[in-house]
Amino acid sequence: MIPPLRTAILALAFLVARGAEAEPLAWVEMTGGGAQARAVTQAHLCPSIRIDGRRRPMLQRAGPSEAFPNRLCVSALPRRVHRVSIGGMALPTPRPRPDRLVIFGDSGCRLKGRITQHCNDPTGWPFARVAALAAARRPDLVIHVGDYYYRETPCPAGQSACAGSPWGDRWATWKAELFDPAAPLLAAAPWVFARGNHEDCARGGAGWFRLLDAAPRVKACPAQADTFAVPLGGVRLLVVDSADTNDATAPADRVAAFAARLTGLGGPGRESTWIVTHRPVWFAARRGETLGDGVINATERAAVKGVDLGNVDVVVSGHVHDFTALDFAGARPAQLIVGTGGDLLEAGDSPPPVTGAPEVDGLPAEAFSMGRFGYFLLDRLGGDWIGGFHDLSDALIARCRLHARRLTCAAVTPR
Repeated sequence: MIPPLRTAILALAFLVARGAEAEPLAWVEMTGGGAQARAVTQAHLCPSIRIDGRRRPMLQRAGPSEAFPNRLCVSALPRRVHRVSIGGMALPTPRPRPDRLVIFGDSGCRLKGRITQHCNDPTGWPFARVAALAAARRPDLVIHVGDYYYRETPCPAGQSACAGSPWGDRWATWKAELFDPAAPLLAAAPWVFARGNHEDCARGGAGWFRLLDAAPRVKACPAQADTFAVPLGGVRLLVVDSADTNDATAPADRVAAFAARLTGLGGPGRESTWIVTHRPVWFAARRGETLGDGVINATERAAVKGVDLGNVDVVVSGHVHDFTALDFAGARPAQLIVGTGGDLLEAGDSPPPVTGAPEVDGLPAEAFSMGRFGYFLLDRLGGDWIGGFHDLSDALIARCRLHARRLTCAAVTPR
């Protein structure tokens, strides 16, 4: 049974997603220069923003276009801020030391040719539910590991499950894919946005660079997102673009380009780092009831072999549509995969967890994997991070602990 509070939150999320667009629509995201408020408006001018009682104008990041018939406006936020609002709507404020994190990715609804997800049915596309449940946990920071845009082609005629869905890289699609279903979670905490391969320049690149990219100005495709750091107090996130890396092969130019994005990781005295990048470096593929090495990104694997990862505790990713945790006993960074936000799960994966001890890229690993929709919650406890994976009933399915480079997860026995 879902508790009454959770039920109310889910109902509110559904009403927000189906209702009229707030004016302006606004959120807070983290960039290399700190927190930034962003707002989408239909008005001729950017709105003003009120920061700790003082009103100031927002600056235009992008003007109207055929695909995006609105303005995107921005305002930098001070590191220590108590109250922020736009148009009377309160926005979440960044914490210098966030202690509760929500992590997930791969959240859009797939429409591509004959592959049609049930975008009009919250049981067929559960992103709104994932977001509402995560919002109820009152996180300090949300980390989305990429892949927001999946509606690449029209809903086929006669398919009621997706009838009327917008498609293509334009505002109506991004609103349906992200801003409507995620409304409660966008209101709950600032976000870190990583670029996924579905936001490459052949698919959702224009919307990505206009709306979510952390760079000071909108980039024009072809382009890559800049690497940037987000300090969490004692640990930092290094957000790295892997949209243009290759899963199956390791072209020399792409290997060199990805390695260059990791410049400055090593060296004595550097604080602990978590790499946030859409495609995982390491992966354990399911083979029946066992787990074996799965080369999910050949480019990244080749690139990191020439990079000092001594300060990196964990690589946080999506791309694979399941939940997977890999622990290498401290010999290399742990790998966390949370591609569970709402897009179709991996074929052949199953909800019951599978564990194993495969050799992954030449090193033994302790692996935990399962195919479920949901979100990953982490709470800081001293020098550790404790939490786990919650499914669509909000039940804790896997309990996890991150201690330095050690990421251990175990299934929770149902009561």
